[in-house]
Amino acid sequence: MTTPEGGGVADHGGFEDFYTGTRHRLVTYLYAMTGDRAEAQDAAQEAYVRAWQRWTTVSGYDDPEAWLRTVAFRLCANHWRKAKNRLRAYVRHGPTADAPPPHADSVALITALKQLTVGERQAIILHHLLDLPVAEVAAQTGVPVNTVKTRLARGRRALAGLLDEEYDHA
Repeated sequence: MTTPEGGGVADHGGFEDFYTGTRHRLVTYLYAMTGDRAEAQDAAQEAYVRAWQRWTTVSGYDDPEAWLRTVAFRLCANHWRKAKNRLRAYVRHGPTADAPPPHADSVALITALKQLTVGERQAIILHHLLDLPVAEVAAQTGVPVNTVKTRLARGRRALAGLLDEEYDHA
């Protein structure tokens, strides 16, 4: 079995059997408690992640399933509490003002960026929109500085052509 992060083999003996043997009961319990199947599934998933992370401890409990139910129910309660607080804030402050629609230039830029390769898009955004120096972009993306420079040059060239087309059509 591998870790949820995709790492190597973890010492989580018995977790898969525990999961298989309890998942239906846990989701059924949460669904009955919340009345919302999606919320029940989300809380169950998060509870299993937490159990996985602490499996060496949780597996030693007299009733690991009871621990799991408690964690999952508390996750649901936290969700309800946050929803209640959002509702109180809404009542207290009223609805938020509608956000203005995005500017046509922003829409054109995002549309053009989507057409670049992932590497070019990432380099352009980090360097030109977030104002990171080329060396920092290289460090954050894990590629050599010259690769970042190449991606920036290709990306700018592609954007120039794409954005010119946008304005020609407008």
